Amino acid sequence: MAALNVDGTCDPAFAPVRDVLAAQLADGRQIGAAVAVRAGDRDVVDIWGGHADPERSRPWAADTVVNVWSTTKGVVALAFHMLVDRGLLDPDQPVRKYWPEFTNDTVLVRHLLSHRAGLAAFREPTTAEDLADWKLMITRLADTRPWWEPGTASGYHALTYGFLVGELIRRTTGSSVRDFLHREVADRAGADFRIGLSPADHHRAATLVQPPPEDPAAFQAMFAQLNPVALAVLTNPVVGPAEGNAAFWRAAEIPAANGHATARAVAALYGAFAFGGVTGGQRLLGAAQADRAREGQGRCVDLVIGDAGLGGRATELGLGLWLSGDDGHYGPNPRAVGHDGFGGSFGLADPEAGLAIGHVMNLMGNVIADDPRKMELIEAVYSCL
Repeated sequence: MAALNVDGTCDPAFAPVRDVLAAQLADGRQIGAAVAVRAGDRDVVDIWGGHADPERSRPWAADTVVNVWSTTKGVVALAFHMLVDRGLLDPDQPVRKYWPEFTNDTVLVRHLLSHRAGLAAFREPTTAEDLADWKLMITRLADTRPWWEPGTASGYHALTYGFLVGELIRRTTGSSVRDFLHREVADRAGADFRIGLSPADHHRAATLVQPPPEDPAAFQAMFAQLNPVALAVLTNPVVGPAEGNAAFWRAAEIPAANGHATARAVAALYGAFAFGGVTGGQRLLGAAQADRAREGQGRCVDLVIGDAGLGGRATELGLGLWLSGDDGHYGPNPRAVGHDGFGGSFGLADPEAGLAIGHVMNLMGNVIADDPRKMELIEAVYSCL
């Protein structure tokens, strides 16, 4: 009976993926979700099921979109690499070359992409509503004293990444990252992906839900031992489903965290990294530049993710995407790349396997990275190759 809850299309060779999503819906680990898989730039899985709201009154539909949190970052990275390919940005130049008001001469453009700029958190008290004020955010970041020496380690720039990279996009194109992404990236690829959701599309948006942690005491103990950088990243400001469902959040331009998308859109745009810069029949960037996103920037214990979510395990970032590595964060190929979104969404690109995956959902898990549902879906996809 569970399989009846899953709609869409699925190549028979990838039936295990449909079975995993059906099982997650049946046992309550998903309220509503969608999964899309491109193999060889062919759509082999495009499925969805469950409900778009916690009351289970709105079935998840083919065009349901949901806030995908940091899965947005990989799409912003795609826009960035397109501009490098056009000769408008150079990862090895100081940020100040493009952004004269930026006060730190030691921060290189590549440091922004690889979360090594030392600007992972705001030092001033910041509210979630402040994130909707672009000028305020970039002014603060331009003057922020780095939390560590730029270039020496990664510390996940959970909310600041989008303003930092987005301002470089704005300075070099004259367009906001939102407009550039819509016009030059999503619309060209035929992908239903938006930063800043139009009011006319609010009816399509799924409602985010996050249950309390299973062990509140352990969760509080984790926060109590966080280093100052991680604590600032996760609490200044605090954001969660209440903010993600709010009208101001949906309308804002927060390029690290408020992309709204279908799973097929995530798979399509991450597919540009999997298929040599081509997706949806459109060449967005050259193959060499698409591969450059996988340039490892140094393996280390991330000052935020490593401390708060990965138990001290080392990871490695490329230029805008995380490498799968030996721990298999994005499948068995260590050179596959991807990006998780808060609560469980993700995008994945594996050029060697010719594979792109997108997963979106509205029931948010309480882990920062490698949500168990994500890992089940990735394992199912690779079992079908």
